[in-house]
Amino acid sequence: MKSKLFRFVVVLVVLSLTLAACAPKSQTPTPPVGTESPAQGSGPKIVTGNVTYTNTFFTEGVAEPEVILEDQGGFVTRDRKFLIPVASQVIGEITSDFYKSPFTYSLSLPAEPNGTLHDVNHDGKTDTGVMVFAVAYWTNTWGDPYLERRDQGGGGWSTAYASTKVSEDRDTYREIYGGKYLVYAPDDKQQFPSGFGKDKKLFTDDDPIMNLPAGWSVVDLDQSPFTIDRSEKPTIDLYEPESAVLDDFSKLSYADAFDKMIDKFKKEYAWTELKQIDWDAKAKEFRPRFEDAEKSKDSHAYFLALRDFIWSIPDTHVGFDSTPLNQDFTDDTAGGLGFAMRETDDGKFIANFILKGGSADKAGMKWGAEIISMDGKPTAEAVDAAVPWSSPFSNPVVKRLQQLRYAIRFKLDKGQVEVKFKNPAGGEQTAKLPVTNERDSFLFSSFYYGQSDTALPVEYKVLPSGYGYIKINSFFDNDVLTIQIWERAIKYFKDNDIPGVILDLRVNGGGNGWLADQMAAYFFDKETVVGNTAFYNKGSGDFYMDPGDEMSMIPPRADLQYSGPVVVLVGPACASACEFFSYDMTINDRATIVGQYPTEGAGGSVEQFLMPENETIQFTIGRAVDPQGNVHLEGKGVVPTVKVPVTVETLQQQANGEDVVLEAGEKAVGQPKGAGVTPSAPPRIMTQDETQAAINANAKQLEEKAREKYTNDDYLDVNKTFTYTIPLDKSQDLLWAWGWCAKDAATLKDNLAKMDVKFSLDGQSVSLDQFLKLDYPNSGQQCTAYIAGLTDWTGGEHRLVTTVTFKSKLNDGTYDFNPGTQTFNYAVYVKP
Repeated sequence: MKSKLFRFVVVLVVLSLTLAACAPKSQTPTPPVGTESPAQGSGPKIVTGNVTYTNTFFTEGVAEPEVILEDQGGFVTRDRKFLIPVASQVIGEITSDFYKSPFTYSLSLPAEPNGTLHDVNHDGKTDTGVMVFAVAYWTNTWGDPYLERRDQGGGGWSTAYASTKVSEDRDTYREIYGGKYLVYAPDDKQQFPSGFGKDKKLFTDDDPIMNLPAGWSVVDLDQSPFTIDRSEKPTIDLYEPESAVLDDFSKLSYADAFDKMIDKFKKEYAWTELKQIDWDAKAKEFRPRFEDAEKSKDSHAYFLALRDFIWSIPDTHVGFDSTPLNQDFTDDTAGGLGFAMRETDDGKFIANFILKGGSADKAGMKWGAEIISMDGKPTAEAVDAAVPWSSPFSNPVVKRLQQLRYAIRFKLDKGQVEVKFKNPAGGEQTAKLPVTNERDSFLFSSFYYGQSDTALPVEYKVLPSGYGYIKINSFFDNDVLTIQIWERAIKYFKDNDIPGVILDLRVNGGGNGWLADQMAAYFFDKETVVGNTAFYNKGSGDFYMDPGDEMSMIPPRADLQYSGPVVVLVGPACASACEFFSYDMTINDRATIVGQYPTEGAGGSVEQFLMPENETIQFTIGRAVDPQGNVHLEGKGVVPTVKVPVTVETLQQQANGEDVVLEAGEKAVGQPKGAGVTPSAPPRIMTQDETQAAINANAKQLEEKAREKYTNDDYLDVNKTFTYTIPLDKSQDLLWAWGWCAKDAATLKDNLAKMDVKFSLDGQSVSLDQFLKLDYPNSGQQCTAYIAGLTDWTGGEHRLVTTVTFKSKLNDGTYDFNPGTQTFNYAVYVKP
């Protein structure tokens, strides 16, 4: 059994987050007298060091790890949107196994770097200034080997795995308080702080100042005053941030480790208030079990106690490595009854899988049978009592689905289960079904049933319907591979004018939240804030959310932005980062969400810590919210806007191999926003003067905005209906027009006399008098057009009809037209 810890991947806390601007003081008093800096040696030329990591997610998804010389212009000016210039990025060499901590690096310094110059002595005079660099670890995902804005997390300066120590206390949030800088002085007339000053902040007015020699220097910020190293090959190690280092209770006794765990949950768990958890009550309930396990030196009892404690917390992101209990899982779920069941929307329990030759089959149970009771209890009661091994759950909908699976799993010594059922078109019957050693029914009801273990992170194709289809299997795979396939798919769909795209995220356990946000950005043309996250602040003892940590989608270049209709398919196996992607696609109603069930409801960031017996625990430390500050995912997930029903009929379709959710997605992607919505009012018909002004302003005709296009030959058919689908994101001025041309004015007059033209708008007739009549020559012919400007479109589905009846045979000078009727149907869908 895959453990909970590794099955549900998290929204990773981006370890190199960027920071918002914090303006330095405007006053510039005379700086304190500094000390002369030593100038032994000619200055550093090659820097080497170690990078130590304990965080188990550190290497996940990383394809191009880099150690670079990082321009610190962002921190010097407290500009959280500062982008490390490409010209300043010097990429080092990783000189040992990246996947084994610690790994080593080597970085050759350029003789003259191309960083940003900063006058940091605050003496009120303008100096050339110095270039300030940190050595920092990054991972490159987009574009060439250099870091662009998305690689840099939006901009700023490194807060993790860098040569600087960065504060996580909210009173000094993101301030550098130690570590080492590489500083380049273009001449020997520059100065640099020799300490933090009274405010304990760097690059502020009260910094004491020291002189710098020309060239490169290593400044040690951990010394007081700061010291300078001019050796040719200095060693600079990178620091793992305090928040990434795993708390280790593994050396403690079971009971003491439990106390530490409870204290950690009590302080740092993100959803205590939301889920109304009483940690003292949990300590009273569970601590005796840990004490007993300790007294008896029973590791198995310890693991069971730990399992039950974890299961008592209603949060999908809370988990543990359940490998030591694999045998318990196997024993508890070994026995099946030869059928699986689902609950329909009207509350019936339907057998949607019958194992051939299994207990249910031998008892005469048929596919679609209603399961009425089990061992004398109503089926609903039996399901309510089931405790899934896949516990715990954030979303009660997902818990219910798992309870349906586990309600019909038993230990083999159970022997038999009395089941009352009713076959389709049959009467009730009761059978004692033997519990047998079969797992087919259990596997069939898994969210992951039929999923390939060899699937790529992103897979795409064009469906027979002509719509594009992308299946996103993970945000926790090779990041570079993920983006390369993703961009290839988007570009293919754009280059081939694919009219709509379906994104399938029904089975996606999550992963890198930043990656998920930036992949969603390919469907937007403007940078868009998606939310923020609050974390526990040890200094204040409260949770704190910094405005500068807002997360945004950063759109790619224009040729990779897809602007067509989008549908997102979701389900209960879409968790964590998958849900953040799905949520992003609901912003500005960008996509239609389709599914039978909501997503997992795991809306936070996680951390791990160590317990006795080499056990790893994971719990939620970040409170994720939407741009308005509302908890938007935890406990409820992303709910489909188009719900596919769960009925006997849809279950039968699925059993026959039909993908009812995908079929609904295909229908929805072709259905513009506003379809089926009755508008509050029709659009306003402009006055004739307003219509003329709209024509002069190059307003579009309805046909020009329509998806459908017709040829001139099509219009020769007098018994044809022309359909136009016109989706509008918002109200705009449009022209409703009909016209006719003939070889000369006399023929035109004769033709029009033999025609009857009528207009209707949202079911109401519109008089021809409300149209502006225009007579004009065109390509040697004489023409008449009737045009009405339309404005103030309300949200919903509008219907416009132009009916042209040819009352008798006519000729326009080129073609003969027999009696008949042409109908022009315009369906204008305005996003509500």
